[in-house]
Amino acid sequence: MARPVKLTRNALLTTKLPAWRSRCMMGLMAIAFLALAVRAVWLQTFSNDFLQKQGNSRFVRNLEIPANRGKIVDRTGTMLASSLPAKAVWVDPDDVEASPEQRRQLAKLLGMDPRELNRKLAEDKNYVYLKRQVDANVAAQVQAMRIPGVHLRNEYKRHYPEGETVAHVVGFTNVEDAGQEGFELSQQQRLAGKPGSRRVIKDNLGRIIEQIGSGREPQDGADLSLSIDTRIQFLAHNALRDAVREHKAKAGAAVVIDVHTGEVLALSNWPTYDPNNRLQLTGAQLRNRVLTDTYEPGSTMKPFSIAMAIEQGKVKPTSMIDTSPGKLTIGTATIGDTHAYGLLTVEQVLQKSSNVGTVKMALQLPPQRMWEGFTSLGFGQAPQLGFPGAVAGRVRPHKSWKPIEQATMAYGHGISVSLIQMARAYSVFARDGELIPLTMLRHDAPAEGVPVFKPETAIAVRRMLEMAAGPQGTAPLAQIPGYRVGGKTGTAHKQENGAYQNKYIASFVGLAPISRPRVIVAVMVDEPSAGKYYGGQVAAPVFARITGETLRALRVQPDAPFATLIQPADPVRESL
Repeated sequence: MARPVKLTRNALLTTKLPAWRSRCMMGLMAIAFLALAVRAVWLQTFSNDFLQKQGNSRFVRNLEIPANRGKIVDRTGTMLASSLPAKAVWVDPDDVEASPEQRRQLAKLLGMDPRELNRKLAEDKNYVYLKRQVDANVAAQVQAMRIPGVHLRNEYKRHYPEGETVAHVVGFTNVEDAGQEGFELSQQQRLAGKPGSRRVIKDNLGRIIEQIGSGREPQDGADLSLSIDTRIQFLAHNALRDAVREHKAKAGAAVVIDVHTGEVLALSNWPTYDPNNRLQLTGAQLRNRVLTDTYEPGSTMKPFSIAMAIEQGKVKPTSMIDTSPGKLTIGTATIGDTHAYGLLTVEQVLQKSSNVGTVKMALQLPPQRMWEGFTSLGFGQAPQLGFPGAVAGRVRPHKSWKPIEQATMAYGHGISVSLIQMARAYSVFARDGELIPLTMLRHDAPAEGVPVFKPETAIAVRRMLEMAAGPQGTAPLAQIPGYRVGGKTGTAHKQENGAYQNKYIASFVGLAPISRPRVIVAVMVDEPSAGKYYGGQVAAPVFARITGETLRALRVQPDAPFATLIQPADPVRESL
């Protein structure tokens, strides 16, 4: 039987180590722990801000909570612009883990070029948008792919239910939900509201782990109620579109004003655009011609020149004016009428649209008085509508006028206006001498006008305007069954490169019903080229269509027999 071995007698175990080695090891361990303690104190005391900043940059995010943009509605509450929920697809490029096939599929879903997608995924940022305002079904498909680093964010997409009909009034926003045109631009601060925010901690997969602090709640934008009536806007839009197409014109514009309140009930331009689809938008489509385009108004200016002559006591409505022989020479220039009318009363001068008769009355006025009359009507001054792009037009200082320039301005040449200015100026005849302020926001209270002419002067000219739109005037095609109307045609050569061209602007400005005016309607057709170009042939029928349908929509009581209004086929042509 073997003897047991005593382990305590093993030579390796009984070997004694030097004492200095154990002390040395203990010293090294103490130094290591001291270094760690010093490093911990250093990091937690002196480097805390740096470390906190580095941690925040990797895991803390400020998330913006978008505010709901205010709605835009017409005067009856019909929706013109609203915000619909949408999604934004964004990525943190460093976190994206997608195979080439997933990248191709993602690009296809978002309607992007794969090269553009790869470029965005390679950006040195931690927040990159791939696509904004994505529809809900597309966003759901993106989310179903479950690609690490690809995220969705709530936002809103602007929708315009009335489309191209009110495009120039409402305008549109960009992908940042900021207004770019129309009221979306001019009322940006009011509509936009204020976005909210919250600070959160995310893990490396982009998941929210914790919210830091209470955050800030979004403040939704305020709603906007316009003066526009979508029924009347639709009527004006269709009438203008049909006229431009019929006369093969370059463009057209129309505006409808409520005489009582100064509200713009309709403002239409052609060509127009669909604010919901702006992929092939052009500058011509964007132009709000009612407000931004100026033109020589032609004979639509004559009622003001005649009213000034009556106001100054130079003539009376029944005064006789000799227009023979149908021409008038001033210096080296000659002014002419389309016919030699001979003796005409002041009323007939406007009815027949005689240049010679108008000039003879206007030249009795001092240039300063005539200039003051133009400026008191708002010409040469931008309309205060709170709307972007409204222009002032041009009325030159009276001190530089030559006799021929004063003469031509009397019948609308050598002066430039916008269509909205002309429509507003005619309010002096609709409101018994008062010029009213205009608004494109709903305003139910009566407008407070500024006196420009005496009531008897305005009423006298209003009677002349009815004659001008009658069977013996220049605009019998402006007549409306059941309503007495008044207005004036304009046919003006266009200027290009400082010279008049064989191109025309046909216009008509009128009011109805004459017995108690309710609306002013102004129409302008640019470069009609289908054979007709006179205002009485091109613009007056558009006025009749818009005004008749507007009066019926507003339920205005008829003030004329239906059977007595007969429109002759060949209206009197106004002098150019």
